[in-house]
Amino acid sequence: MTKECKWMLKEPADPAKVERLATEVGIDKVLAELLVARGVESFEQARSFFRPSLDDLHDPFLMKDMDVAVERLHEAIAGKQKILVYGDYDVDGTTAVSLVYSFIRRFTDQVDFYIPDRYDEGYGVSYKSIDWAAEGGFKLLITLDCGIKAVEKVDYAREKGIDVIICDHHLPGESLPAAVAVLDPKREDCNYPFDDLSGCGVGFKLVQAYSKSYDIPFETLIPLLDLLVVSIASDLVTMVGENRVLAHFGLKQLNENPRKGLLALITLSNLEPGHVTVDDIVFKIGPRINAAGRMETGRLAVELLKATDSDKAVAIGEQINASNNDRKNIDREITQNAIGMVQEGKALAHENATIVYNPKWNKGVVGIVASRLVEAFYKPTVVLTKSNGFVTGSARSVAGFDLYEAIENCADLLENFGGHIYAAGLTLKEENLPEFARRMDEFISGKITTEMLVPVIDVDAKLDFSQVTPKFFRILKQFQPFGPGNNNPIFVTENVYDAGNGRKVGAGGVHMKLDLIQESQPYHQIAAIAFNMSEYYDYIREGNPFDVCYAIVENYYRGNSTLQLRVRGIKEREEII
Repeated sequence: MTKECKWMLKEPADPAKVERLATEVGIDKVLAELLVARGVESFEQARSFFRPSLDDLHDPFLMKDMDVAVERLHEAIAGKQKILVYGDYDVDGTTAVSLVYSFIRRFTDQVDFYIPDRYDEGYGVSYKSIDWAAEGGFKLLITLDCGIKAVEKVDYAREKGIDVIICDHHLPGESLPAAVAVLDPKREDCNYPFDDLSGCGVGFKLVQAYSKSYDIPFETLIPLLDLLVVSIASDLVTMVGENRVLAHFGLKQLNENPRKGLLALITLSNLEPGHVTVDDIVFKIGPRINAAGRMETGRLAVELLKATDSDKAVAIGEQINASNNDRKNIDREITQNAIGMVQEGKALAHENATIVYNPKWNKGVVGIVASRLVEAFYKPTVVLTKSNGFVTGSARSVAGFDLYEAIENCADLLENFGGHIYAAGLTLKEENLPEFARRMDEFISGKITTEMLVPVIDVDAKLDFSQVTPKFFRILKQFQPFGPGNNNPIFVTENVYDAGNGRKVGAGGVHMKLDLIQESQPYHQIAAIAFNMSEYYDYIREGNPFDVCYAIVENYYRGNSTLQLRVRGIKEREEII
Protein backbone atom coordinates (compact mmCIF):
# COMPACT_ATOMS: atom_id res chain seq x y z
CA MET A 1 0.00 0.00 0.00
CA THR A 2 1.15 3.57 -0.66
CA LYS A 3 1.58 6.45 1.78
CA GLU A 4 -1.66 7.97 0.49
CA CYS A 5 -3.57 5.01 1.87
CA LYS A 6 -6.26 5.88 4.41
CA TRP A 7 -6.75 3.83 7.58
CA MET A 8 -10.35 3.57 8.70
CA LEU A 9 -11.08 2.19 12.17
CA LYS A 10 -14.36 0.28 12.00
CA GLU A 11 -17.31 1.40 14.10
CA PRO A 12 -17.12 -0.33 17.50
CA ALA A 13 -19.67 -3.06 18.20
CA ASP A 14 -22.26 -2.72 20.96
CA PRO A 15 -20.18 -2.68 24.21
CA ALA A 16 -22.84 -4.60 26.18
CA LYS A 17 -22.87 -7.41 23.59
CA VAL A 18 -19.07 -7.50 23.52
CA GLU A 19 -18.83 -7.65 27.33
CA ARG A 20 -21.43 -10.42 27.55
CA LEU A 21 -19.83 -12.55 24.82
CA ALA A 22 -16.31 -12.09 26.25
CA THR A 23 -17.57 -13.37 29.61
CA GLU A 24 -19.65 -16.24 28.18
CA VAL A 25 -16.92 -17.57 25.93
CA GLY A 26 -13.98 -16.59 28.15
CA ILE A 27 -12.05 -14.60 25.55
CA ASP A 28 -10.29 -11.26 25.15
CA LYS A 29 -12.62 -8.29 24.51
CA VAL A 30 -10.88 -7.56 21.21
CA LEU A 31 -11.73 -11.07 19.99
CA ALA A 32 -15.29 -10.71 21.31
CA GLU A 33 -15.61 -7.45 19.36
CA LEU A 34 -14.46 -9.20 16.18
CA LEU A 35 -17.07 -11.91 16.70
CA VAL A 36 -19.93 -9.49 17.37
CA ALA A 37 -18.96 -7.62 14.18
CA ARG A 38 -19.44 -10.96 12.37
CA GLY A 39 -22.93 -11.43 13.82
CA VAL A 40 -21.79 -13.84 16.53
CA GLU A 41 -23.41 -12.73 19.78
CA SER A 42 -23.96 -15.84 21.93
CA PHE A 43 -22.08 -18.88 23.16
CA GLU A 44 -24.10 -21.12 20.80
CA GLN A 45 -23.36 -18.91 17.79
CA ALA A 46 -19.68 -18.83 18.76
CA ARG A 47 -19.58 -22.63 18.98
CA SER A 48 -21.18 -22.87 15.53
CA PHE A 49 -18.70 -20.30 14.14
CA PHE A 50 -15.64 -22.01 15.60
CA ARG A 51 -16.84 -25.55 14.83
CA PRO A 52 -18.26 -25.58 11.27
CA SER A 53 -20.35 -28.66 10.56
CA LEU A 54 -21.25 -30.38 7.29
CA ASP A 55 -24.72 -30.79 8.82
CA ASP A 56 -25.13 -27.05 8.22
CA LEU A 57 -25.03 -27.46 4.43
CA HIS A 58 -28.31 -26.60 2.74
CA ASP A 59 -30.51 -29.16 1.02
CA PRO A 60 -29.40 -29.00 -2.64
CA PHE A 61 -33.01 -29.51 -3.77
CA LEU A 62 -33.82 -26.02 -2.50
CA MET A 63 -32.10 -24.81 -5.69
CA LYS A 64 -34.48 -24.15 -8.57
CA ASP A 65 -34.39 -26.89 -11.28
CA MET A 66 -32.23 -29.25 -9.18
CA ASP A 67 -34.79 -32.07 -9.34
CA VAL A 68 -34.91 -31.83 -13.14
CA ALA A 69 -31.11 -31.70 -13.40
CA VAL A 70 -30.67 -34.82 -11.26
CA GLU A 71 -33.31 -36.71 -13.23
CA ARG A 72 -31.70 -35.81 -16.58
CA LEU A 73 -28.22 -36.72 -15.35
CA HIS A 74 -29.46 -40.08 -14.09
CA GLU A 75 -31.21 -40.73 -17.40
CA ALA A 76 -27.88 -40.14 -19.17
CA ILE A 77 -25.89 -42.35 -16.78
CA ALA A 78 -28.45 -45.19 -16.76
CA GLY A 79 -28.94 -45.01 -20.54
CA LYS A 80 -25.19 -44.98 -21.29
CA GLN A 81 -25.60 -41.64 -23.10
CA LYS A 82 -22.44 -39.65 -23.73
CA ILE A 83 -22.03 -36.77 -21.26
CA LEU A 84 -19.78 -33.76 -21.82
CA VAL A 85 -18.67 -31.74 -18.79
CA TYR A 86 -17.83 -28.20 -19.93
CA GLY A 87 -16.18 -25.39 -17.98
CA ASP A 88 -14.31 -22.13 -18.16
CA TYR A 89 -10.49 -22.14 -18.39
CA ASP A 90 -9.87 -20.40 -15.05
CA VAL A 91 -9.47 -21.94 -11.58
CA ASP A 92 -13.19 -22.02 -10.81
CA GLY A 93 -14.06 -23.60 -14.16
CA THR A 94 -11.29 -26.21 -14.19
CA THR A 95 -11.85 -27.27 -10.57
CA ALA A 96 -15.60 -27.51 -11.27
CA VAL A 97 -15.05 -29.66 -14.34
CA SER A 98 -12.60 -31.88 -12.46
CA LEU A 99 -15.06 -32.31 -9.58
CA VAL A 100 -18.15 -33.12 -11.66
CA TYR A 101 -16.21 -35.25 -14.17
CA SER A 102 -14.56 -37.27 -11.37
CA PHE A 103 -17.94 -37.87 -9.76
CA ILE A 104 -19.75 -38.96 -12.96
CA ARG A 105 -16.78 -41.14 -13.97
CA ARG A 106 -17.56 -43.38 -10.97
CA PHE A 107 -20.82 -44.45 -12.63
CA THR A 108 -20.11 -44.40 -16.36
CA ASP A 109 -17.22 -44.33 -18.79
CA GLN A 110 -19.40 -42.42 -21.27
CA VAL A 111 -18.14 -39.05 -20.04
CA ASP A 112 -15.59 -36.56 -21.31
CA PHE A 113 -14.70 -32.96 -20.58
CA TYR A 114 -14.16 -29.83 -22.64
CA ILE A 115 -12.35 -26.60 -21.77
CA PRO A 116 -12.60 -23.86 -24.44
CA ASP A 117 -9.41 -22.32 -25.76
CA ARG A 118 -8.96 -18.85 -24.30
CA TYR A 119 -7.59 -17.49 -27.58
CA ASP A 120 -9.54 -19.40 -30.19
CA GLU A 121 -12.96 -19.67 -28.51
CA GLY A 122 -12.92 -17.18 -25.64
CA TYR A 123 -15.01 -17.28 -22.49
CA GLY A 124 -18.17 -19.35 -22.13
CA VAL A 125 -19.93 -21.88 -24.32
CA SER A 126 -18.66 -21.81 -27.92
CA TYR A 127 -20.28 -22.94 -31.18
CA LYS A 128 -17.07 -24.87 -31.90
CA SER A 129 -17.53 -26.95 -28.74
CA ILE A 130 -21.16 -27.72 -29.57
CA ASP A 131 -20.18 -28.85 -33.07
CA TRP A 132 -17.45 -31.03 -31.54
CA ALA A 133 -19.95 -32.51 -29.05
CA ALA A 134 -22.50 -33.22 -31.80
CA GLU A 135 -19.89 -34.92 -33.98
CA GLY A 136 -18.87 -37.02 -30.97
CA GLY A 137 -22.41 -38.16 -30.28
CA PHE A 138 -22.80 -36.42 -26.91
CA LYS A 139 -26.40 -36.16 -25.71
CA LEU A 140 -25.93 -34.16 -22.48
CA LEU A 141 -23.78 -31.07 -21.95
CA ILE A 142 -23.21 -29.85 -18.37
CA THR A 143 -21.79 -26.31 -18.23
CA LEU A 144 -19.92 -25.16 -15.13
CA ASP A 145 -19.01 -21.58 -14.19
CA CYS A 146 -20.53 -20.39 -17.47
CA GLY A 147 -23.65 -20.69 -19.61
CA ILE A 148 -26.12 -18.42 -17.82
CA LYS A 149 -26.14 -16.00 -20.78
CA ALA A 150 -25.64 -18.59 -23.54
CA VAL A 151 -29.18 -18.26 -24.88
CA GLU A 152 -28.32 -18.70 -28.59
CA LYS A 153 -25.69 -21.39 -27.89
CA VAL A 154 -28.16 -23.50 -25.89
CA ASP A 155 -30.71 -23.19 -28.72
CA TYR A 156 -28.00 -24.29 -31.15
CA ALA A 157 -27.16 -27.30 -28.94
CA ARG A 158 -30.84 -28.30 -28.85
CA GLU A 159 -30.97 -28.15 -32.65
CA LYS A 160 -28.04 -30.59 -32.63
CA GLY A 161 -29.89 -32.95 -30.30
CA ILE A 162 -27.93 -32.07 -27.18
CA ASP A 163 -29.62 -31.33 -23.85
CA VAL A 164 -27.92 -28.78 -21.59
CA ILE A 165 -27.73 -28.49 -17.79
CA ILE A 166 -26.32 -25.11 -16.75
CA CYS A 167 -24.42 -24.79 -13.45
CA ASP A 168 -23.42 -21.16 -13.06
CA HIS A 169 -23.10 -18.49 -10.38
CA HIS A 170 -22.97 -15.34 -12.48
CA LEU A 171 -25.85 -12.88 -12.78
CA PRO A 172 -28.41 -13.98 -15.40
CA GLY A 173 -29.36 -11.74 -18.31
CA GLU A 174 -32.90 -10.64 -19.15
CA SER A 175 -33.90 -14.14 -20.25
CA LEU A 176 -32.60 -17.56 -19.25
CA PRO A 177 -31.33 -20.08 -21.80
CA ALA A 178 -33.85 -22.80 -22.74
CA ALA A 179 -31.80 -25.51 -21.03
CA VAL A 180 -33.21 -28.66 -19.44
CA ALA A 181 -32.18 -27.17 -16.09
CA VAL A 182 -30.59 -23.87 -15.06
CA LEU A 183 -28.86 -24.14 -11.69
CA ASP A 184 -27.86 -20.66 -10.55
CA PRO A 185 -28.57 -19.37 -7.03
CA LYS A 186 -28.61 -15.83 -8.48
CA ARG A 187 -31.75 -16.57 -10.51
CA GLU A 188 -34.51 -14.23 -9.34
CA ASP A 189 -36.92 -17.15 -9.02
CA CYS A 190 -34.46 -19.31 -7.08
CA ASN A 191 -35.02 -19.44 -3.32
CA TYR A 192 -31.80 -21.21 -2.43
CA PRO A 193 -30.70 -19.80 0.97
CA PHE A 194 -27.12 -18.95 -0.08
CA ASP A 195 -26.50 -17.17 -3.38
CA ASP A 196 -22.72 -16.68 -3.38
CA LEU A 197 -21.52 -20.18 -4.24
CA SER A 198 -18.60 -20.47 -6.66
CA GLY A 199 -19.19 -22.16 -10.02
CA CYS A 200 -17.52 -25.25 -8.57
CA GLY A 201 -19.85 -24.90 -5.57
CA VAL A 202 -22.92 -25.12 -7.82
CA GLY A 203 -21.38 -28.22 -9.44
CA PHE A 204 -20.88 -29.71 -5.98
CA LYS A 205 -24.55 -29.11 -5.10
CA LEU A 206 -25.49 -31.06 -8.25
CA VAL A 207 -23.41 -34.09 -7.23
CA GLN A 208 -24.66 -33.75 -3.64
CA ALA A 209 -28.27 -33.82 -4.89
CA TYR A 210 -27.55 -36.80 -7.15
CA SER A 211 -25.96 -38.65 -4.23
CA LYS A 212 -28.92 -37.88 -1.99
CA SER A 213 -31.37 -39.21 -4.60
CA TYR A 214 -29.51 -42.44 -5.28
CA ASP A 215 -28.31 -43.39 -1.78
CA ILE A 216 -24.66 -42.56 -2.37
CA PRO A 217 -23.06 -41.85 1.07
CA PHE A 218 -22.12 -38.19 1.57
CA GLU A 219 -18.74 -39.36 2.94
CA THR A 220 -17.78 -40.38 -0.61
CA LEU A 221 -18.03 -36.70 -1.65
CA ILE A 222 -15.56 -35.45 0.97
CA PRO A 223 -12.48 -36.22 -1.22
CA LEU A 224 -13.90 -33.70 -3.74
CA LEU A 225 -13.75 -30.85 -1.23
CA ASP A 226 -10.06 -30.09 -1.84
CA LEU A 227 -11.06 -28.98 -5.35
CA LEU A 228 -13.92 -26.93 -3.95
CA VAL A 229 -11.81 -24.94 -1.47
CA VAL A 230 -9.36 -24.09 -4.27
CA SER A 231 -12.26 -22.64 -6.25
CA ILE A 232 -13.81 -20.78 -3.28
CA ALA A 233 -10.50 -19.18 -2.33
CA SER A 234 -9.38 -18.35 -5.89
CA ASP A 235 -12.72 -16.96 -7.08
CA LEU A 236 -12.94 -14.64 -4.05
CA VAL A 237 -16.54 -15.48 -3.24
CA THR A 238 -17.60 -14.57 0.30
CA MET A 239 -16.16 -16.76 3.05
CA VAL A 240 -19.40 -16.88 5.02
CA GLY A 241 -22.32 -19.30 5.38
CA GLU A 242 -22.11 -22.41 3.25
CA ASN A 243 -18.85 -21.34 1.60
CA ARG A 244 -17.12 -21.14 5.00
CA VAL A 245 -18.29 -24.65 5.93
CA LEU A 246 -17.20 -26.08 2.56
CA ALA A 247 -13.87 -24.23 2.68
CA HIS A 248 -13.18 -25.40 6.25
CA PHE A 249 -13.58 -29.06 5.31
CA GLY A 250 -11.92 -28.48 1.95
CA LEU A 251 -8.78 -27.18 3.70
CA LYS A 252 -8.87 -30.20 5.99
CA GLN A 253 -8.94 -32.48 2.94
CA LEU A 254 -6.26 -30.44 1.15
CA ASN A 255 -3.94 -30.69 4.14
CA GLU A 256 -4.63 -34.26 5.23
CA ASN A 257 -5.21 -36.15 2.00
CA PRO A 258 -4.93 -33.98 -1.13
CA ARG A 259 -5.45 -35.45 -4.59
CA LYS A 260 -2.29 -36.21 -6.55
CA GLY A 261 -2.48 -33.09 -8.75
CA LEU A 262 -2.90 -30.67 -5.86
CA LEU A 263 -0.11 -32.37 -3.90
CA ALA A 264 2.16 -31.83 -6.93
CA LEU A 265 1.28 -28.11 -6.93
CA ILE A 266 1.80 -27.85 -3.16
CA THR A 267 5.29 -29.32 -3.59
CA LEU A 268 6.14 -27.17 -6.64
CA SER A 269 4.96 -24.06 -4.78
CA ASN A 270 7.36 -24.84 -1.91
CA LEU A 271 4.47 -24.95 0.52
CA GLU A 272 4.50 -26.93 3.74
CA PRO A 273 2.23 -29.99 3.25
CA GLY A 274 -0.34 -30.10 6.05
CA HIS A 275 -0.17 -26.34 6.60
CA VAL A 276 -1.71 -24.94 3.41
CA THR A 277 -3.90 -21.84 3.97
CA VAL A 278 -6.39 -19.86 1.91
CA ASP A 279 -3.59 -17.34 1.22
CA ASP A 280 -1.44 -20.14 -0.16
CA ILE A 281 -4.26 -21.10 -2.53
CA VAL A 282 -4.83 -17.49 -3.64
CA PHE A 283 -1.16 -16.63 -4.19
CA LYS A 284 0.50 -19.95 -5.05
CA ILE A 285 -1.84 -22.76 -6.12
CA GLY A 286 -4.56 -20.75 -7.94
CA PRO A 287 -2.17 -18.77 -10.19
CA ARG A 288 -0.48 -21.99 -11.29
CA ILE A 289 -3.80 -23.58 -12.25
CA ASN A 290 -4.75 -20.37 -14.07
CA ALA A 291 -1.43 -20.35 -15.91
CA ALA A 292 -2.40 -23.49 -17.84
CA GLY A 293 -5.31 -21.67 -19.52
CA ARG A 294 -3.38 -18.42 -19.91
CA MET A 295 -0.26 -19.86 -21.51
CA GLU A 296 -1.23 -23.24 -23.02
CA THR A 297 -4.63 -24.86 -22.48
CA GLY A 298 -7.00 -25.20 -19.55
CA ARG A 299 -7.31 -28.90 -20.42
CA LEU A 300 -3.92 -29.39 -18.79
CA ALA A 301 -5.31 -28.13 -15.48
CA VAL A 302 -8.14 -30.68 -15.58
CA GLU A 303 -5.73 -33.47 -16.56
CA LEU A 304 -3.67 -32.52 -13.50
CA LEU A 305 -6.60 -32.25 -11.10
CA LYS A 306 -8.19 -35.57 -12.10
CA ALA A 307 -4.89 -37.47 -12.25
CA THR A 308 -4.74 -40.63 -10.14
CA ASP A 309 -1.11 -41.48 -10.95
CA SER A 310 1.59 -39.62 -8.98
CA ASP A 311 4.20 -39.61 -11.76
CA LYS A 312 1.68 -38.24 -14.27
CA ALA A 313 0.55 -35.58 -11.78
CA VAL A 314 4.14 -34.47 -11.14
CA ALA A 315 4.92 -34.32 -14.89
CA ILE A 316 1.85 -32.20 -15.66
CA GLY A 317 2.48 -30.10 -12.55
CA GLU A 318 6.00 -29.31 -13.72
CA GLN A 319 4.68 -28.33 -17.16
CA ILE A 320 2.10 -26.01 -15.55
CA ASN A 321 4.73 -24.59 -13.18
CA ALA A 322 6.94 -23.72 -16.16
CA SER A 323 3.93 -22.01 -17.78
CA ASN A 324 3.42 -20.02 -14.59
CA ASN A 325 7.04 -18.84 -14.66
CA ASP A 326 6.58 -17.77 -18.30
CA ARG A 327 3.33 -16.01 -17.32
CA LYS A 328 5.09 -14.08 -14.55
CA ASN A 329 7.77 -12.84 -16.96
CA ILE A 330 5.19 -11.79 -19.55
CA ASP A 331 2.88 -10.05 -17.08
CA ARG A 332 5.83 -8.20 -15.52
CA GLU A 333 6.90 -6.95 -18.95
CA ILE A 334 3.36 -5.92 -20.01
CA THR A 335 2.71 -4.24 -16.64
CA GLN A 336 5.86 -2.10 -17.04
CA ASN A 337 4.82 -1.30 -20.60
CA ALA A 338 1.30 -0.30 -19.50
CA ILE A 339 2.53 1.83 -16.57
CA GLY A 340 4.86 3.60 -19.01
CA MET A 341 1.93 4.33 -21.35
CA VAL A 342 -0.03 5.94 -18.52
CA GLN A 343 2.93 8.00 -17.30
CA GLU A 344 3.72 9.19 -20.84
CA GLY A 345 0.10 10.19 -21.53
CA LYS A 346 -0.41 7.44 -24.13
CA ALA A 347 -3.35 5.77 -22.38
CA LEU A 348 -6.86 6.03 -23.84
CA ALA A 349 -7.97 7.41 -20.48
CA HIS A 350 -6.04 8.25 -17.33
CA GLU A 351 -7.89 10.95 -15.35
CA ASN A 352 -10.58 9.06 -13.41
CA ALA A 353 -10.06 5.72 -15.14
CA THR A 354 -7.08 3.88 -16.60
CA ILE A 355 -7.76 2.47 -20.08
CA VAL A 356 -4.82 1.10 -22.06
CA TYR A 357 -4.63 -0.80 -25.35
CA ASN A 358 -1.88 -2.62 -27.18
CA PRO A 359 -2.84 -5.15 -29.90
CA LYS A 360 0.34 -7.17 -29.23
CA TRP A 361 -0.21 -7.90 -25.54
CA ASN A 362 -0.83 -11.48 -24.43
CA LYS A 363 -4.57 -11.94 -23.90
CA GLY A 364 -3.97 -14.44 -21.12
CA VAL A 365 -2.45 -11.93 -18.69
CA VAL A 366 -4.49 -8.75 -19.25
CA GLY A 367 -6.61 -9.46 -16.13
CA ILE A 368 -3.49 -9.70 -13.99
CA VAL A 369 -2.08 -6.53 -15.56
CA ALA A 370 -5.37 -4.70 -14.86
CA SER A 371 -5.05 -5.66 -11.18
CA ARG A 372 -1.44 -4.42 -11.14
CA LEU A 373 -2.51 -1.08 -12.65
CA VAL A 374 -5.20 -0.69 -9.99
CA GLU A 375 -2.44 -1.18 -7.40
CA ALA A 376 -0.25 1.40 -9.16
CA PHE A 377 -2.82 4.14 -9.87
CA TYR A 378 -5.90 3.11 -7.86
CA LYS A 379 -8.51 3.87 -10.51
CA PRO A 380 -11.05 1.70 -12.35
CA THR A 381 -8.95 0.03 -15.03
CA VAL A 382 -9.48 -1.59 -18.43
CA VAL A 383 -6.60 -3.38 -20.18
CA LEU A 384 -7.22 -4.30 -23.83
CA THR A 385 -5.43 -6.27 -26.51
CA LYS A 386 -6.38 -7.80 -29.88
CA SER A 387 -7.42 -11.40 -30.49
CA ASN A 388 -9.19 -13.07 -33.41
CA GLY A 389 -9.82 -9.72 -35.08
CA PHE A 390 -11.49 -8.15 -32.03
CA VAL A 391 -10.33 -5.89 -29.23
CA THR A 392 -10.70 -7.87 -26.03
CA GLY A 393 -9.69 -7.41 -22.43
CA SER A 394 -10.31 -7.30 -18.72
CA ALA A 395 -11.53 -4.65 -16.31
CA ARG A 396 -10.85 -4.27 -12.58
CA SER A 397 -12.34 -1.76 -10.16
CA VAL A 398 -11.63 0.00 -6.88
CA ALA A 399 -13.60 -0.44 -3.66
CA GLY A 400 -17.10 1.01 -3.84
CA PHE A 401 -17.24 1.58 -7.61
CA ASP A 402 -19.49 -0.59 -9.82
CA LEU A 403 -17.39 -1.08 -12.94
CA TYR A 404 -19.84 -3.59 -14.41
CA GLU A 405 -22.47 -0.81 -14.55
CA ALA A 406 -20.02 1.38 -16.48
CA ILE A 407 -19.36 -1.39 -19.00
CA GLU A 408 -23.07 -2.17 -19.28
CA ASN A 409 -23.61 1.50 -20.16
CA CYS A 410 -21.49 0.85 -23.27
CA ALA A 411 -23.27 -2.42 -24.18
CA ASP A 412 -24.27 -1.10 -27.64
CA LEU A 413 -20.57 -0.80 -28.52
CA LEU A 414 -19.64 -4.28 -27.33
CA GLU A 415 -19.81 -7.72 -28.95
CA ASN A 416 -20.10 -9.33 -25.54
CA PHE A 417 -19.21 -8.74 -21.89
CA GLY A 418 -19.66 -10.41 -18.52
CA GLY A 419 -18.53 -10.30 -14.93
CA HIS A 420 -19.47 -8.49 -11.75
CA ILE A 421 -19.00 -5.20 -9.85
CA TYR A 422 -15.24 -5.41 -9.46
CA ALA A 423 -14.07 -7.58 -12.37
CA ALA A 424 -15.31 -8.04 -15.91
CA GLY A 425 -14.31 -9.14 -19.39
CA LEU A 426 -15.34 -7.57 -22.69
CA THR A 427 -14.95 -7.78 -26.49
CA LEU A 428 -15.55 -5.09 -29.11
CA LYS A 429 -14.73 -4.08 -32.69
CA GLU A 430 -11.62 -1.92 -33.04
CA GLU A 431 -13.57 0.92 -34.70
CA ASN A 432 -15.67 1.23 -31.52
CA LEU A 433 -12.64 1.58 -29.25
CA PRO A 434 -12.30 5.42 -29.20
CA GLU A 435 -16.00 5.87 -28.43
CA PHE A 436 -15.88 3.12 -25.81
CA ALA A 437 -12.93 4.79 -24.05
CA ARG A 438 -14.64 8.21 -24.21
CA ARG A 439 -17.95 6.91 -22.83
CA MET A 440 -16.30 4.83 -20.12
CA ASP A 441 -14.21 7.79 -18.96
CA GLU A 442 -17.24 10.08 -19.01
CA PHE A 443 -19.45 7.61 -17.11
CA ILE A 444 -16.78 6.91 -14.48
CA SER A 445 -16.03 10.64 -14.07
CA GLY A 446 -19.70 11.29 -13.36
CA LYS A 447 -20.04 8.50 -10.79
CA ILE A 448 -16.75 8.17 -8.96
CA THR A 449 -16.01 10.22 -5.85
CA THR A 450 -12.68 11.60 -4.63
CA GLU A 451 -12.90 9.26 -1.63
CA MET A 452 -13.15 6.21 -3.90
CA LEU A 453 -9.82 7.12 -5.52
CA VAL A 454 -7.94 6.78 -2.22
CA PRO A 455 -7.22 3.21 -1.14
CA VAL A 456 -8.62 2.41 2.28
CA ILE A 457 -7.47 -0.14 4.82
CA ASP A 458 -10.32 -1.12 7.11
CA VAL A 459 -8.87 -1.55 10.59
CA ASP A 460 -10.72 -3.86 12.97
CA ALA A 461 -9.14 -2.78 16.26
CA LYS A 462 -6.23 -1.12 18.03
CA LEU A 463 -3.96 -3.59 19.78
CA ASP A 464 -0.96 -3.52 22.11
CA PHE A 465 1.71 -6.14 21.45
CA SER A 466 1.26 -7.41 25.02
CA GLN A 467 -2.25 -8.57 24.02
CA VAL A 468 -0.87 -10.88 21.31
CA THR A 469 -0.56 -13.92 23.58
CA PRO A 470 -0.47 -17.60 22.52
CA LYS A 471 -4.12 -17.93 23.67
CA PHE A 472 -5.13 -14.84 21.68
CA PHE A 473 -3.55 -16.22 18.52
CA ARG A 474 -4.90 -19.75 19.10
CA ILE A 475 -8.45 -18.35 19.15
CA LEU A 476 -7.79 -15.96 16.25
CA LYS A 477 -6.67 -18.93 14.12
CA GLN A 478 -10.10 -20.47 14.62
CA PHE A 479 -11.64 -17.53 12.73
CA GLN A 480 -10.23 -19.21 9.61
CA PRO A 481 -10.78 -19.83 6.78
CA PHE A 482 -10.40 -16.16 5.93
CA GLY A 483 -11.81 -14.50 2.84
CA PRO A 484 -14.27 -11.78 1.75
CA GLY A 485 -16.88 -11.27 4.49
CA ASN A 486 -14.58 -12.92 7.03
CA ASN A 487 -11.25 -11.27 6.35
CA ASN A 488 -8.19 -11.83 8.48
CA PRO A 489 -8.61 -9.00 11.04
CA ILE A 490 -6.43 -5.94 10.59
CA PHE A 491 -4.97 -4.38 13.74
CA VAL A 492 -3.16 -1.13 14.43
CA THR A 493 -0.37 -0.77 16.97
CA GLU A 494 0.93 2.71 17.66
CA ASN A 495 4.41 3.99 18.43
CA VAL A 496 6.53 1.01 17.46
CA TYR A 497 10.12 0.75 16.27
CA ASP A 498 12.47 -1.85 14.90
CA ALA A 499 14.71 -3.69 17.38
CA GLY A 500 17.70 -3.13 15.10
CA ASN A 501 17.67 -6.25 12.95
CA GLY A 502 15.53 -4.83 10.15
CA ARG A 503 16.71 -5.68 6.65
CA LYS A 504 15.62 -5.52 3.04
CA VAL A 505 14.74 -8.84 1.43
CA GLY A 506 13.47 -10.17 -1.89
CA ALA A 507 14.60 -9.50 -5.44
CA GLY A 508 15.85 -5.91 -5.58
CA GLY A 509 15.29 -5.51 -1.82
CA VAL A 510 11.69 -4.34 -2.24
CA HIS A 511 10.43 -6.04 0.95
CA MET A 512 11.45 -5.62 4.61
CA LYS A 513 11.83 -8.08 7.49
CA LEU A 514 11.52 -6.36 10.85
CA ASP A 515 11.49 -7.21 14.55
CA LEU A 516 9.04 -4.77 16.07
CA ILE A 517 8.88 -3.46 19.62
CA GLN A 518 6.21 -1.18 21.02
CA GLU A 519 7.60 1.72 23.00
CA SER A 520 5.24 1.10 25.93
CA GLN A 521 5.76 -2.70 25.79
CA PRO A 522 9.54 -3.15 25.33
CA TYR A 523 9.56 -6.86 26.19
CA HIS A 524 7.14 -7.95 23.49
CA GLN A 525 9.19 -8.25 20.30
CA ILE A 526 7.30 -9.55 17.24
CA ALA A 527 8.64 -10.52 13.81
CA ALA A 528 7.07 -8.73 10.85
CA ILE A 529 7.21 -8.87 7.06
CA ALA A 530 6.40 -5.77 4.98
CA PHE A 531 5.98 -6.48 1.27
CA ASN A 532 6.84 -3.70 -1.22
CA MET A 533 7.46 -1.13 1.51
CA SER A 534 11.22 -0.66 1.36
CA GLU A 535 10.76 3.11 0.85
CA TYR A 536 10.35 3.25 4.65
CA TYR A 537 13.59 1.37 5.30
CA ASP A 538 15.91 4.34 5.97
CA TYR A 539 13.38 6.01 8.27
CA ILE A 540 12.94 2.80 10.28
CA ARG A 541 16.67 1.95 10.38
CA GLU A 542 17.35 5.34 11.97
CA GLY A 543 15.31 4.19 14.96
CA ASN A 544 12.32 6.43 14.28
CA PRO A 545 8.92 5.48 15.71
CA PHE A 546 5.95 4.67 13.50
CA ASP A 547 2.43 3.26 13.59
CA VAL A 548 1.81 -0.06 11.88
CA CYS A 549 -1.31 -1.85 10.66
CA TYR A 550 -1.11 -5.56 10.06
CA ALA A 551 -2.69 -9.00 10.02
CA ILE A 552 -1.34 -11.70 12.33
CA VAL A 553 -0.30 -14.85 10.46
CA GLU A 554 1.42 -18.12 11.17
CA ASN A 555 4.65 -18.59 9.29
CA TYR A 556 5.75 -22.17 8.57
CA TYR A 557 9.32 -22.76 7.52
CA ARG A 558 11.11 -26.12 7.54
CA GLY A 559 8.75 -27.60 10.07
CA ASN A 560 8.85 -24.65 12.46
CA SER A 561 5.85 -22.45 13.15
CA THR A 562 6.28 -18.82 14.21
CA LEU A 563 3.89 -15.94 14.66
CA GLN A 564 4.43 -13.07 12.25
CA LEU A 565 2.85 -9.71 11.50
CA ARG A 566 2.04 -9.20 7.82
CA VAL A 567 2.31 -5.44 7.52
CA ARG A 568 -0.40 -3.71 5.49
CA GLY A 569 0.58 -0.09 6.16
CA ILE A 570 3.16 2.10 7.88
CA LYS A 571 2.73 5.69 9.05
CA GLU A 572 5.66 7.76 10.23
CA ARG A 573 4.89 9.39 13.56
CA GLU A 574 5.34 12.90 12.10
CA GLU A 575 2.34 12.16 9.87
CA ILE A 576 0.22 11.33 12.90
CA ILE A 577 0.97 14.40 15.01
